Amino acid sequence: MKIYTKTGDRGETGLFAGPRVFKDDPRIEAYGTVDELNSILGVVRSLPLPAELNEVLSRIQNDLFSIGAELATPEPKQQGTDMISVEDVERLEAVIDLCEQRLRPLKQFILPAGTATAAQLHLARAVCRRAERRLISFWKATTQPVSDPLMAYLNRLGDLLFVLARFVNHAADCEDVPWQR
Repeated sequence: MKIYTKTGDRGETGLFAGPRVFKDDPRIEAYGTVDELNSILGVVRSLPLPAELNEVLSRIQNDLFSIGAELATPEPKQQGTDMISVEDVERLEAVIDLCEQRLRPLKQFILPAGTATAAQLHLARAVCRRAERRLISFWKATTQPVSDPLMAYLNRLGDLLFVLARFVNHAADCEDVPWQR
């Protein structure tokens, strides 16, 4: 199978089991940003990382691929691509809770800084928040429903990535960098 099809040369792409749309369609912007986030997490996993986080990030990468599949499908329930559930959101919350038990409570804003791994996790958090904004733009522009668990997942994932950046800094004995007014 060839990697190039030439079918996108005029600015369109095909949806899974659906029509062709322009590549700047809000749906494509949403799942394209999710793909960008997934790629950044691949970079994070190539950096020094506490062992227990590699498995967490691997699972998240698989979830993000599932989110991309759901967003790329006009009728995800009918096509079986609505794979993100409330349990997936709760799994993220459980990881947040576990990590926060080992961190000092925040008393001020911090900068996205620290170790190279933490800085990449902060970058992933920022891209996650953009993916969330793109998802909302798609949701507002379409008559097709976007599942509540999918929306909650991206929101919670942004929170988790922030906590993981702090956790990685803590594991490396690197203090959070406070914001200076």
